[in-house]
Amino acid sequence: MNNLKNKQILLGITGGIAAYKSADLVRRLIEQDAEVQVVMTETATKFISTLTLEALSGKSVYVVHDAMAHIDLARWADMVLIAPATANFLANLTYGHANDLLSTLCLATAAPIGIAPAMNQQMWHAAITQENCQKLQQRGVTIFGPAIGSQACGDVGAGRMLESVDLVDALQLFFQPKVLKAKKILITAGPTREHIDPVRFISNRSSGKMGYAIAEAASAAGADVTLISGPVCLSPPAGIETISINSAQDMYEAVMAHIKNTYFFISTAAVSDYRPIEQAKQKIKKTATTLQINLEPTPDILASVSKLEKPPFTVGFAAETNNLVEYAKKKLAAKKLDMIAANQVGIEGLGFDSEENALSIFWKDGGLELARANKKILARQLIEVITERFNS
Repeated sequence: MNNLKNKQILLGITGGIAAYKSADLVRRLIEQDAEVQVVMTETATKFISTLTLEALSGKSVYVVHDAMAHIDLARWADMVLIAPATANFLANLTYGHANDLLSTLCLATAAPIGIAPAMNQQMWHAAITQENCQKLQQRGVTIFGPAIGSQACGDVGAGRMLESVDLVDALQLFFQPKVLKAKKILITAGPTREHIDPVRFISNRSSGKMGYAIAEAASAAGADVTLISGPVCLSPPAGIETISINSAQDMYEAVMAHIKNTYFFISTAAVSDYRPIEQAKQKIKKTATTLQINLEPTPDILASVSKLEKPPFTVGFAAETNNLVEYAKKKLAAKKLDMIAANQVGIEGLGFDSEENALSIFWKDGGLELARANKKILARQLIEVITERFNS
């Protein structure tokens, strides 16, 4: 589903070097069939021309007050998105200043406001900037980003405006229908680690990206999401309770502690099937040509959830290198799941460590295919399928 189709996005551009990204953002929004109206501060026009943005949006760009423009624009918008949003504009918005057209219409609109911060990393981390962001969030303003990376000044850190493709993904989530409003969902993600000694462990290649994307999509659909995550290199999703665990036993205990009253359990985590029977208390030294480690099964989290007296709608994941359909259907039946999403791994650019995936989804009487796409897009599609199956 394209949640941006026919949406009226008022794009506010303030005076920062990241304004150059706004041209690509306009283009990508229009590609999603959104209608875009650009409003710029006078300083922003020094970084990118109104002519460029008029050519891309197909609309005249507003810079200064024009009669009742602030009221008309405020009423027109389905969302006011400020990208880039400078530290100065954040301060103006926080304290209700109305010293130009853009800040005035932000006061006049009843539409949701989103901001994509862009500034030097030190300015972003400044106490007053963080305080302003907290106040804005408390008033319902959505903050997209910022990203971490190299900056125009040569610094490296948080403060980069999100890339246009990421902002469009974020808006797709923002406008996702709230079909899961007030529903409690428990999601697991990432790998687990089973320690051999204090230095070494058994694990797998799961990055957690699919699980985190599903958590964000479920939250955007209105759900009350709890995410139980193994060790990953990802930031906890904003607004989602995230519980960090290490081993399969840790994950089992966390799931059982939070499973009560959940409507859905979505197990995307790549949980280790086995663990060492004994963990060496000291680092094992290389003293022989071979080393034997005895393993035992880890707790079966999916099976334990499905065996509950009143189990939630339970969705499992299966990552397979071969016989994908056969193995996925066997797991669906053996663990008594409501649904399973299977994906082929071992293919370059797909699955583990990748931004893309493809899913084969099965339930008792049917199934469907979700074609290869960015994991964030797949996550939205999967939530739609889960909701449809649950309601049926």
